[in-house]
Amino acid sequence: MPEQTAVTPDRSTVRLALIVGGLVLAVLLGFGLGRMNGTPATGGVSGAAALTADHTHPPGTGAHDHGSVAGADQGAAAEPGGLSVSSGGYTLVPLATEFLLGRPGQLRFQVRDVQRRPVTRFAIVHDKPMHLIVVRRDLTGYQHLHPTMTADGTWAVPVTLTQPGVWRAYADFTVVADNGAQSALTLGVDLVVPGSYQPRPLPAAATSTTVDGFTVGYQGTPQSGVTVPLTFRIDGADGSAALQRYLGAYGHLVALREGDLGYLHVHPEPELADGQVKFWLTTPGPGRYRLYLDFQVANEVHTAEFTLTVT
Repeated sequence: MPEQTAVTPDRSTVRLALIVGGLVLAVLLGFGLGRMNGTPATGGVSGAAALTADHTHPPGTGAHDHGSVAGADQGAAAEPGGLSVSSGGYTLVPLATEFLLGRPGQLRFQVRDVQRRPVTRFAIVHDKPMHLIVVRRDLTGYQHLHPTMTADGTWAVPVTLTQPGVWRAYADFTVVADNGAQSALTLGVDLVVPGSYQPRPLPAAATSTTVDGFTVGYQGTPQSGVTVPLTFRIDGADGSAALQRYLGAYGHLVALREGDLGYLHVHPEPELADGQVKFWLTTPGPGRYRLYLDFQVANEVHTAEFTLTVT
């Protein structure tokens, strides 16, 4: 039987072992105390109401395009949104696309991820988790709606389409991924109203119009690929109208491009400038656009429309 020899450790080895043992003990004690004190784990919050996205813009910045990736500006000449039913791994899935002429109906849809799962986490942007724009393909019949979502991720909103033809619906939203990342998207889908479609020509370009007793005009000359200010003035019978905030802002501007119906949704500067609403707009290319300005006075929302020619 081989002889076993006892080995006596030197002092440096003993000192190192004591230090390591002390560190391990401190870590274990800290973990245990943390558990006893109820230190919460970090986790996400589901549901749209608990999530927000900051979409205000400081003076001089480009107008925000909801059709682009979250945080991008039109000042970077982003392409318009709403040209596709799918983008960024998300798909707009309507449950029905045909509506009866002039009959109240329900537009119901889901936003699904790349695994075909209905999305249920959306950020609140300008007071709503979902903005839905509906317009006929000749750019008439504009509606700005706000659907509500059920627990299974199905959105629904009442809608009445008053003219036959093909309509375009734009779902404008900011989705929140499982890891908390936010993506601002605008997806589009066509709706159909059976009947004889007779498209109306766009009105001539103008910088002033009247709606519901208000005179609305703007100053500024949009240019292709260049960020420029547009300043809107709204006057009532007694002079400058007393504008109220609508969905967190003094106005909302939607621009649709004739032809492909490319979509831009622009928010103004946070405060009025001499009673006027100031936007920063970048049109992505030449052509004719239809502008829709939503504003609120005396708790009623009005929409002024303009035709804009960009060279």
